[in-house]
Amino acid sequence: MVASAFNSSFFAAFSWLILIFPLLAFIVNGTLLCKHKKFAGYFSILMAALSMVFALGLSFEFINNFANVPVAERFSIPWEWEWLPLLSETFGKISLKISFYCDPISIMMLTVISVIAFFVNVYSVGYMKEDEGAGRFFALLGLFAFSMLGLVVATNLIQIFIFWELVGISSYMLIGFWYHKPSAVAASKQAFILTRFADSFFLLGILMIGFLLNSFDFSTWNNPQTLSLMNASVSPAWLALASVLVFIGAWGKSAMFPLHIWLPNAMEGPTPVSSIIHSATMVVAGVYLTARLFPFFASIGTVLEIAAYIGAFTALFAAIIACTQKDIKRILAYSTLSQLGYMMFALGVGGYAASMFHVFTHAFFKCALFLIAGAVIHAVHNNSLEAMGGLRKKMPFAYFSCLIACLAIAGIPPFSGFWSKDEILLSAWAAGNYTVFFTGLLTGALTAFYMFRMFFLAFHGKARSEHVAHAKEDPWMTVPIVVLAIPAAVIGYVSRGFFADLQFQSATGFGEMVPVVAALMGVLGIVIAWLFYARRGTDAEAVLETDIRSPLYKTVYNKFYFDEMYYAFTRSFLIRGVAGFLKAVDHYIIDALGDFIANVLQWLGRVVRLLQNGFYATYAVLFVAGLVFGMLVLVRLFFYIT
Repeated sequence: MVASAFNSSFFAAFSWLILIFPLLAFIVNGTLLCKHKKFAGYFSILMAALSMVFALGLSFEFINNFANVPVAERFSIPWEWEWLPLLSETFGKISLKISFYCDPISIMMLTVISVIAFFVNVYSVGYMKEDEGAGRFFALLGLFAFSMLGLVVATNLIQIFIFWELVGISSYMLIGFWYHKPSAVAASKQAFILTRFADSFFLLGILMIGFLLNSFDFSTWNNPQTLSLMNASVSPAWLALASVLVFIGAWGKSAMFPLHIWLPNAMEGPTPVSSIIHSATMVVAGVYLTARLFPFFASIGTVLEIAAYIGAFTALFAAIIACTQKDIKRILAYSTLSQLGYMMFALGVGGYAASMFHVFTHAFFKCALFLIAGAVIHAVHNNSLEAMGGLRKKMPFAYFSCLIACLAIAGIPPFSGFWSKDEILLSAWAAGNYTVFFTGLLTGALTAFYMFRMFFLAFHGKARSEHVAHAKEDPWMTVPIVVLAIPAAVIGYVSRGFFADLQFQSATGFGEMVPVVAALMGVLGIVIAWLFYARRGTDAEAVLETDIRSPLYKTVYNKFYFDEMYYAFTRSFLIRGVAGFLKAVDHYIIDALGDFIANVLQWLGRVVRLLQNGFYATYAVLFVAGLVFGMLVLVRLFFYIT
């Protein structure tokens, strides 16, 4: 009855418009307004605003209609369309539909994606105003938003895979947007190839489990009765393999170690691209997929155990690298990797709601941080912290917004990141996974250190380049930054009740001290950053120069040489080894066999040409000889049969 009332409400009935508006932005900007960058920007803002309004309206309707309904029953499908009815008629239970799924996490993701997309579009008007390709840029932003929105409302694995690949294609084009830069082209290809590599396993896993369950719908995959029957009838080894194959898709898309190298290199795209990819869209798609299939993965167990440890390792590994970086966007990129590790290990230890809560809070403060980084880069014409310093008075709005966002990601109460990080650590403690818990605690201290290292070096101290003196804030870029600083400060506290209904662990024993200990670790990281980079008498240039002399620093600064290892592996093993072997097989076996057959046919052709000499006597002899030979064969066969 509740679902029926919700489906007939205004925003639910027109929920398809949430997807259509950004798709219109892509089509119109890509065809009609491609050469008119100002109008393209305004049209994109309008479409993003309408999509956001409908998404927020749908969210309020959903919360009001399902306020008194048990969490497990809070879902609805306002509309669906069967796009391959013949498949359903042929194979019975298997059907493929394009649908719009509403439940707490899809509603949350719709809100986040539409809000972030709107502010990124507003910001991009100022950021891209000098770029001649701005019309194309706004078109691609529309395609990206459409793809992500379609992904999070999918009701089945085939629909999610279609939009999953659209996200990959649009991100490839956005990362390589400045195609005149070789580094941007290389980064876009790397992101595309690595995520496609993971997606090939994802597709294989979808097909395997779809065959086992005779369905691609999430409702079937997550149904306890179906899972019980499947576990009883299918080999556990096959189930574990199939579930891991599906998880590899999430592994690659959310850039978990060792498939992480594409994410920091994706910084080659324009800063608004970095913001929308890193905050709440592409990179959290893997976390969202794992959460969407959480009951399925939990029934098998293997995937969640992998997620717990690979997530914890990625969180710590990326945080260590971020402590040494000088490129402000790369610091934020490794920060994203670290926070994705938090979200993933939360799911691994059973903290489903805690993970989704951190996806929600992270979206706002990370989007704000990337937009602030873009504003700073735009002002000083350089990505490096070595060219910044002294921006506090030149860019006051960016300064205070950055302070709020840094306090949020550092987990300092009452800012938003504190509430979600606290629940993640509580989930790890309640699950008894102390290795993951203490890894998360240490990562929290490192996060506070590297974020305030960036903050102090960018905004405090003396100016380290002549551009700082002329730095100023652009209104188009400043407004989204200031507005996003508000949810970065308060959204965790305001929304904790919504996520508390899903699944939070209750604190017992030492668990009651987890929030205090986590906050103190954050404060410790800030204090250490202040001592090294901001206290009176500190020479930031001298500290940065001293850092780079250390061999350990160089190793970490170079990301433990993982990029070099990947490139060496690609060149030595894949290109020279595998590709060289395949080239040899092609040349010496396949080509040689083709050449042999061609030579034989050519020789036979010569023989035939010799016989075609124009003498009737020769033709008569050959005819009689063939006739006699044929008769002998027939007689022989006759006697053999009888």
